[in-house]
Amino acid sequence: MENVRVLVVDDEKDFVDLFVNRFNKRNVQASGAGSGPDALKFLQEQPVDVVVLDLKMPGMDGIEVLKEIKKRHPLVEVIMLTGHGSVEAGLQGMGHGAYDFIMKPFNIEDLLVRIHKARERKVLNEGRQG
Repeated sequence: MENVRVLVVDDEKDFVDLFVNRFNKRNVQASGAGSGPDALKFLQEQPVDVVVLDLKMPGMDGIEVLKEIKKRHPLVEVIMLTGHGSVEAGLQGMGHGAYDFIMKPFNIEDLLVRIHKARERKVLNEGRQG
């Protein structure tokens, strides 16, 4: 199976760096972006399977970024991160097409399972379009 390609989007640079590093050590091809606009620019240039997207970011928040990703790249799966105890916001994200949401702090192994399941769904959906 080819590597899963993941984009981690969070305005906390240390968080992005930490998880990109951890994912790459686990055979997940990860990149990072520090804002919604940076993430959208990255997606124009690089294909990814799954975006791990923080909900709370200055400027363009996670829901706005999610809507744009789904409009421009409908097959890319998105897992929303929320660190503010906001289950409602996570559910709102799912209403806009997010695959799943996970609360910070989270277990990296749990997130990796969700990433792999999200990629499986993307591959299935690509097959249906093919």
